[in-house]
Amino acid sequence: VQLQASGGGLVQAGDSLRLSCPASGRTGRSYTMGWFRQAPGKEREFVAAIRWSDGSTYYGDAAKGRFAISRDNAKNTVYLQMRSLEPEDTANYLCAASRSHVIVSAIYSAASYAFWGQGTQVTVSS
Repeated sequence: VQLQASGGGLVQAGDSLRLSCPASGRTGRSYTMGWFRQAPGKEREFVAAIRWSDGSTYYGDAAKGRFAISRDNAKNTVYLQMRSLEPEDTANYLCAASRSHVIVSAIYSAASYAFWGQGTQVTVSS
């Protein structure tokens, strides 16, 4: 599975961005796709995830109320709509896909995802 995240950029606080991540290769119906982010000197942080089978969504604390993850089955693409961006959201945003079904308690862990894209940089100025 190949993932290619895009849509990042330099924005001002309060602005919005939409990230995209098309998946190509052998993808099944039971996998989960997620977004993580990593800022310099910080650990990788879970942002959001979506189950491909039923569209169930999961969010990290920083994303709740501001970000929305969605999918386009026909395009095999996952999106992350980000609103009210803050300087603290500055990071490299990576999309990831699991190899198979992931139980809910494991969705928030990077270790549950076997495939990773190269990430797209989001920089929010104050």
